[in-house]
Amino acid sequence: MSRPPVALCSRCLNRPWTFRAQSAAQVQQTFPERCLQTQRFQAFAPPPPSSLPKAAPPKTYRRTRKWTRRLVYLSLGTGILYAVDKQFYASSLTRSARTFGLGLMVALDYKINFRAHPPFAQSIAALHARNAERLYELLRANGGLYLKIGQAIAMQSAVLPPEFQKMFQHMFDDAPQNSWKDVEQVIREDFGRSPEEVFGVSFDGDPQMGVMERAARASASVAQVHWARLKDGTEVAIKVQKKEIASQVGWDLWAFQVVTWIYTKWFDLPLYTLVPYITERLLLETDFENEADNAERMAKLVASESRLNGRVYIPKVYRDLCSKRVMTAEWIEGVRLWDKDSLTRPWKGPRRQGSPGCKGASLDPPSREAVLETLHKTTREERLKPERDWWKGKDGRGGLGLSLKDVMTTMVDLFSAQMFLWGWVHCDPHPGNIFIRRLPSGKPELVLIDHGLYIHMKPDFRHQYSLFWKSLMTFDNKTLGDIVQGWGINNADIFASATLMRPYTGGDNTVLGEIKKGLSGKEQAERAFEMQQKMRKGIKSILGDEKKWPQELIFIGRNLRIVQGNNQFLGSPVNRIKITGNWASRSLVDSPDLSYGEKIKNYGRHLIFKFVLFSTDVVFYTSKVRQFFGFGGGMEDEIEAQMKHMAKDFGVELNHSVFEG
Repeated sequence: MSRPPVALCSRCLNRPWTFRAQSAAQVQQTFPERCLQTQRFQAFAPPPPSSLPKAAPPKTYRRTRKWTRRLVYLSLGTGILYAVDKQFYASSLTRSARTFGLGLMVALDYKINFRAHPPFAQSIAALHARNAERLYELLRANGGLYLKIGQAIAMQSAVLPPEFQKMFQHMFDDAPQNSWKDVEQVIREDFGRSPEEVFGVSFDGDPQMGVMERAARASASVAQVHWARLKDGTEVAIKVQKKEIASQVGWDLWAFQVVTWIYTKWFDLPLYTLVPYITERLLLETDFENEADNAERMAKLVASESRLNGRVYIPKVYRDLCSKRVMTAEWIEGVRLWDKDSLTRPWKGPRRQGSPGCKGASLDPPSREAVLETLHKTTREERLKPERDWWKGKDGRGGLGLSLKDVMTTMVDLFSAQMFLWGWVHCDPHPGNIFIRRLPSGKPELVLIDHGLYIHMKPDFRHQYSLFWKSLMTFDNKTLGDIVQGWGINNADIFASATLMRPYTGGDNTVLGEIKKGLSGKEQAERAFEMQQKMRKGIKSILGDEKKWPQELIFIGRNLRIVQGNNQFLGSPVNRIKITGNWASRSLVDSPDLSYGEKIKNYGRHLIFKFVLFSTDVVFYTSKVRQFFGFGGGMEDEIEAQMKHMAKDFGVELNHSVFEG
C-alpha cells in the first residue's frame, strides 16, 4: 500500500536537523503526527470579485487641495499687490497696513495692561518702553510724513512718559536722501525739461553754463536741498520734494485720520476733532508754491516793521524756477543756531565787514582759477560749492563774535511780531531753520528759512490772544477766565501754565487740588496709575467745548515751545516771557485793525503794563547772578525745574530738554 507524500509545516522545516544512520522506520517516527499535512497541495488562487465587499471610494484630499489652492492664490495675490504697490504707489498700501497693524497692537496692549499692576508687563514703565520703541520704529520705517508726525510728537515729548522722551529725542536726525535719478525725475515731471535746461547748468564742464551738485546738502523728511550756481553767477538752494511723497501723502494722512478716530473712540479722548486742521496744515507743507507765497509775504512784513528791518532776513525766492514740488531760493551762507561756539568765538575777519551774504549782498564770486577747478571737479567730485570761511582767520578758529543776548532778542522779537502783530506764525522755528550772520556793525542778522508750515490768526482771535498774554503777566484772572471760557477751555490754570511754559501762580489751584485728592497713602504703582487717569480727565476738561476751541493754539504752542527750547539751549540770555508779554501789550496799540480810540486807551494801559513787567526783570537778573556765580542755570532752567515739580503733581515726568539728542 502506497503512503501519501509527506509534507512539512514551516515550523518543522525551520527546525535544525541532525542526520544519523537510522532505518527508514526510525526516520518516519521522528515526525509528530500533528505536523503532517495530508491534503493535496493546491496553488493559491485569489478570491472571486463577487466574494469581496463593496470597494471604498478613493481618497481625494479635497479639503487639503482646496486650502493649498487658497494659500497659493493668496501668496500670488499678495506678491502681485506688493509689487504694484511698490512700483506705482511708493509702498503706500504696505505702510498703511503696517500702521494699522501696529496701531491695533499698541491699543490692545494699553487696553489690557494699563493698570496699576499690568498682567502682561513688569510695570507701567515697561509698558511705555516697549510701545515707545514700536512707535519709533514704525515712524522711522515709514519715513516721509511719518517723520513729520514724529517730530511733532518729539516737540511735545516732554509731557509724555520718560520712555517716550528717550526714544523720540533722535527724531530730528537727517533723513536719508534720494538718488539723483529720483531728483531728476521730479524736475522733469514738474517742468517738462531736464535740470540742465531748467536751471541752465552743465554736468560736463561747459564754461558758458552754471553748475549744480548732484548730492544733497541737506535732507529732511519731505524734501532735500541741492546747491547750484546759475549762468549769471547767482548761487541758489534748490529744494526738491522726494519722489515718493506725492504718492504717499494721501494714504498717510488717511491712515493718520483712521488711527486717531479709533483711539478717540477707544480711549475716550477728544482728539479726532483736531485732525482735519492738522491734516490741512501738513498737506500745505508739501506744496512748495504755498511755501514760496509764505516766504514772500513774510519778507514784506519784516521790511515794513522798523523794529525788525535790518535785523531779520528772508531769502529771496525765484518764482520762475518754482513749482508744486520744486522751490528755488537764494543760497544762504551762515552759522546754524545750534553751533554756539561759532556764534560766540572772536571775529577774525576785517573790521567793519560782515559775514558772507549779510543784508542780502551778493556772495563773493570765485576766482577764475576756482572756476576752472570747479569745472574740473564736475567729472570726478560732488562738492562744488566754494568754501567761504575767511572770517574764521588763518587758524580756522574764529567765529562771528556775537552776543547770544542779541541773537535771542532778535528771535523772540520776530516770533512775537508774527504772533501778536501780523497773525502769520512760522510754526517750525527749530535751530536747523535759523541761520545767523554778522552785520558790519557787529550785530547779528537772523535768517529764517523753511516757510512751509504757517498758521493764520484772524484779527479777533489775535487780539484775544494778545489780551490773554497781557492778563497772564498781570494776574488778571477775571479777564483770563472770560477769554479761555470763550475758547471752550474749562481750566484756565493749566492752560496758562502750558502757555507760559512755567507754573502759573496767579490762579486758585483748584484743578491741582482736585487731581491730588484721594491719592495719599496708596502704594506708588497705584498712585501713578490714578494720577495718569486723572490727568486724562484734566486734558478733556482743558479742551472743553471742542467746537469753540481755537485749533490754531496747537501750532502756536509748538512755536512757543521751540522758542523756549532755543533760549534754554543758548543759556537763557534773555527774559523771553517779558519780551513776549511786551509785544502782546504793544500790539494792542500798533495793530492796524483797531480804531484810534481803542489804540489810545490801550496805550495808557501799555504804559502801566511796562511798569508791572519790572517784576519779571527782578526774577531774571536774580537768576543771572546765580548763574554767574555757579549756583544754578539760567532763567529757562529754573522755569524748567518749576515745571518739572508741578508736573510730578499731575503724574507727568519732565526730564529732558526739547532739543536733547
